[in-house]
Amino acid sequence: MTKTLIVTGAASGIGRGIARDFAARGWRVFGLDVDPVNLEDVTGITCDVGDEAQVSDAFARIDACDLLVNNAGIAGPHRGPIEDLSLADWRRVTDSHLTGAFLVTRAAVPLLRAARGAIVNMASTRAAMSEPNSEAYAASKGGIAALTHALAISLGPLVRVNAIAPGWIVTEGWDDLREEDHAQHPVGRAGTVEDIVAAIRWLSEAGFVTGQTVTVDGGMTRKMIYAD
Repeated sequence: MTKTLIVTGAASGIGRGIARDFAARGWRVFGLDVDPVNLEDVTGITCDVGDEAQVSDAFARIDACDLLVNNAGIAGPHRGPIEDLSLADWRRVTDSHLTGAFLVTRAAVPLLRAARGAIVNMASTRAAMSEPNSEAYAASKGGIAALTHALAISLGPLVRVNAIAPGWIVTEGWDDLREEDHAQHPVGRAGTVEDIVAAIRWLSEAGFVTGQTVTVDGGMTRKMIYAD
């Protein structure tokens, strides 16, 4: 029987890679994004995941879900100094990541329970470590990590819920890396979209894993860094 994937943020970057990979493996794929999703064998649905009405409209078109990947969210972490961060901008970032994950999950739960399915949320290593001026992004990703273990307890045993915390992943718009950027990683390179897709494939099948945030960062969060 054909399985069904719902992936948010499917128009570009990691989400696009996820949608393309699962479609190529014979899954039926629904890709949600505020931008058009132009991928062969993927049903694109234009949807702002932070908007309750738009999520409801999107799920009126979806009849099954074996795997939900909550990947959508504004990519740039830097929003300027906290004293200059407007409430509107804070909400725009947190809605795109955390509120969106909540709304889409809430809509998908009946389908996931029926399929005894799984959820993978996209957190970040920035849930545990930060650069300056990234409060809204870090709070969103930290919230996603917490939402993950809460959902795992609430939805188990029928639905497993895990998260992935990517480190530096090379995607369009984030691919201007220097040799030293790669070399600083303990594995010797920055990550690829395929690294994240592989982790999602594993979590989709790992029947004894739930409530976990799996870090996929080439070892950077285990590296001690001292000032020169």
